Amino acid sequence: MATRVDNNDVVRLFLQFCKENSLHETFQTLQRECQVSLNAVDNLENFIADIKSGRWDAVLHQLSQLEQPTNLLQDLYEQIVLEMVQLEERDTARDLLCQTQVLRAMKTAQPNDSRDLNEHSSNEKRRAEIARALSYHVSSFPPSRLKCLIGEALLWYSQHHLLLFETKFDFLRGRPAIIQDSEDTCPTRLVHSIDFAKYCHPLCCRFSPDGQFLVSGSADGYIYVWNPTKGELVQFEYLQADIEFMTHDGVQCLDFSKNSQMLATGSKDGSVKAWSMYTGHCFWIIPRAHSQGVKSVSFSRTGAYVLTASLDGTARIHDFLTVKLLKEFRGHTSFVNDARFSKDDSLVITASSDSTVKVWDACSTKCLRTFKWDGATVNSIHLFPSTLDDHILVCNKTSSVYIMTLQGQVVKSFSSDKREGGDFVAACVSCKGDYIYCLGEDRKLYCFSYQSGELEHLLPVQEVEDVIGIAHHPHRNLVATFGQDCFIKLWKP
Repeated sequence: MATRVDNNDVVRLFLQFCKENSLHETFQTLQRECQVSLNAVDNLENFIADIKSGRWDAVLHQLSQLEQPTNLLQDLYEQIVLEMVQLEERDTARDLLCQTQVLRAMKTAQPNDSRDLNEHSSNEKRRAEIARALSYHVSSFPPSRLKCLIGEALLWYSQHHLLLFETKFDFLRGRPAIIQDSEDTCPTRLVHSIDFAKYCHPLCCRFSPDGQFLVSGSADGYIYVWNPTKGELVQFEYLQADIEFMTHDGVQCLDFSKNSQMLATGSKDGSVKAWSMYTGHCFWIIPRAHSQGVKSVSFSRTGAYVLTASLDGTARIHDFLTVKLLKEFRGHTSFVNDARFSKDDSLVITASSDSTVKVWDACSTKCLRTFKWDGATVNSIHLFPSTLDDHILVCNKTSSVYIMTLQGQVVKSFSSDKREGGDFVAACVSCKGDYIYCLGEDRKLYCFSYQSGELEHLLPVQEVEDVIGIAHHPHRNLVATFGQDCFIKLWKP
């Protein structure tokens, strides 16, 4: 069943959207105009007629969206309660008295106030008086004007390159509309190659959770924002258009907040920075987040915390707002290459060059479980889609990758069947979890079926130089690979 959304519902969402995204000063006029509409109805004549006719279900629905003087609301609710009693709808009257905030406040403020509403006037006369009083405070807000305001808002966003032109926008959810491929399909062809300058090859890249952007960090310290559907640099007004970029010396890792508005980056000097994707502003920097290079950075589900992993053998949780160190996880005997929150943020999972994966309690920092692979560096760990909440993909520097539970049970494994040159350096999971993609030392992309465990496709991704990493689009069958050949390559079915 479709849910009816009033103009006022949309206006409130619109104003909240403006506030959360810190829109430009030119938007203030639109905000003021929308603010007026918070005391507006779709049709004022129909609203007055509903009051005079006693159609209280329609009146109450619209009243819940309006901001009116307390005394007028008290008179209106008194009249409704009185008529419910007259109709012997005593349960409804009792619910209104007990659950309506206006009447509860009136009882507290005026406990001894008693008025006989039956004695001098009829219901029709009282309804007319209430309708006349409310008409001075309620206006009509044409749907066409609301449509115009929303159109101007989205045009402003597009002109400032905060919304890609080919992207549809889901205004009610305050985000770009998510277009998802109906099923997972293996990539088979190269659609775009993003070229980097010599000796400035990409060290990390990731798609934003909303799928709008692909962000890369390169060896020269620059952070670039790309349009993943075109393979082109996004010409933000605040940066990149004037050859001004976000920079972080030797950026080695990055991650987005869940709403795609914040970006965190980690550097080889042990520092961590947080950026706004929509303004290019650096919110903060932690100069000594770790004593050695940061290998992994990730946001918690709520965005309140940032988890980092480092070559100094530790993982740490930092408060996003205060930038304070909250927790430290010690126990690995070598580099910590990756660290992730579990989906409910209650656990921290770490992968290390000491051949272990550890599961920690995020609050107490106690190590709950340790899983060991003899002599194999653990490169990375990856969470599965929501259908498999407790499953992780473990990528070792061997010719096999493993799917296991957080209790340590190995569910499946996938192998290149190569004794030499077939070790995996990176891996990822498709958007629906149907495929496991592994990048091998032999510069090939291995596409394994999760269900059958079989290798379904083998795709050469580079001819020379070493491969470094891989990323998968969150909603589409789009895979990015990158390496020391100074390219990011985008692959599709």
